[in-house]
Amino acid sequence: MSSSKAGTRADRWQGLKDAILSPRVDEHLLDDALHAARARSALPVVWLVGKTQAGKTSIIRALTGSAQAEIGNGFQPCTATARLYDFPPEAPVVRFLDTRGLGEVDYAPEEDIRFCESRAHLLLAVMKASDPDQDAVLEVLRSVRARHPQWPVVIAQTGLHELYADAGEHPQPYPFAQTPWAPSVPQDLSRALLSQRDRAGELPGKVAVRWVPVDLTLPEDGYVPEDYGLDALWEAIEAVSALRLQWLLGQDAGVKGVFDQAAHPHILGYALAAAAMGAFPVVDLAAVPAIQAKLLQSLAAIYTQPWDRQSKLEFLGLLGSGVAVAYAARYLGRAAIKLVPYLGQTLGAVWGATASGATTYALGKAAVYHFHRRALGLETDARILRRVFDEQRSQGSEILRERFRSGKT
Repeated sequence: MSSSKAGTRADRWQGLKDAILSPRVDEHLLDDALHAARARSALPVVWLVGKTQAGKTSIIRALTGSAQAEIGNGFQPCTATARLYDFPPEAPVVRFLDTRGLGEVDYAPEEDIRFCESRAHLLLAVMKASDPDQDAVLEVLRSVRARHPQWPVVIAQTGLHELYADAGEHPQPYPFAQTPWAPSVPQDLSRALLSQRDRAGELPGKVAVRWVPVDLTLPEDGYVPEDYGLDALWEAIEAVSALRLQWLLGQDAGVKGVFDQAAHPHILGYALAAAAMGAFPVVDLAAVPAIQAKLLQSLAAIYTQPWDRQSKLEFLGLLGSGVAVAYAARYLGRAAIKLVPYLGQTLGAVWGATASGATTYALGKAAVYHFHRRALGLETDARILRRVFDEQRSQGSEILRERFRSGKT
């Protein structure tokens, strides 16, 4: 290997080490990178409609695995009565739109509907099972589906336990996946659910509407499971849309454990931010290591692991030269591609973006393996850690290439 290539590898490795070992991340630079990621990424948008106290926040909490307090503090207004919630807030992969106030006096939803209709990819209506007056929600569904007959719509019927008998429990097994429902469904609950569906009638549109009863409660409520019907809700969402929300949010079977589920959207979000910066050769020299350093800090916090200088040196030592090779390949490969006439600039940008995002994705997944082992009081096997990095770099590359092909990055 020539001395220039070795120097390039050493420079990239040193740049990452400096960023990780020095916690002074340039917040303005990081904000610019995350803003660029949002601008360049077509985030899937889930539009929630429903009356106040219908349970929309509980659904977001269940889908994302995020604490309710975090969701409440994370909403940002986008119109006078509509608000946005990006998850995870630092580097979002999914956006939720909430229209508040349906059914309230003096509320005119036209502005909200126009705003949300221009951005949403999935319409998720929420109706409290014990509330028969859903005309305001149904009016929105009818008007939107009349204009967009192909739009996917899922209707979640919530608060089931309010219609149980005293000391009642969830009917088991989950009885609503097929009709007729099992006798275990309380009569009052059955009448309420069917009444809402009868009142809705045949909604306009060419795609079937999916109705899903769910009961998403808090531990202090005493109902087991707390996420009753969540699997059925996920099944309905995946059946009517091609957004891959379950995978994006890390709830699929391939992502195990509550910590892994929380970590996955952070890793993907920061990888997209790194990809956004990786398309610009000069900017990413500083921005990508800063993004990666911030990602590792975030993952350490999720796993409640120390992230001091000694911890960072341990992680870097276990990774070894694998990251250095990845960094050198990214820069040398982009430089070579730029020599291609006419297409060099475009292909170089795609190479840089994909490689930056893939390396960030792999770094995050390797850190998750390391933090998980450390949380269990186990040693991290350096060979396995490096294999995780290599395998996840390939996985990250495929994810980013797919987004380029679909025009989402």
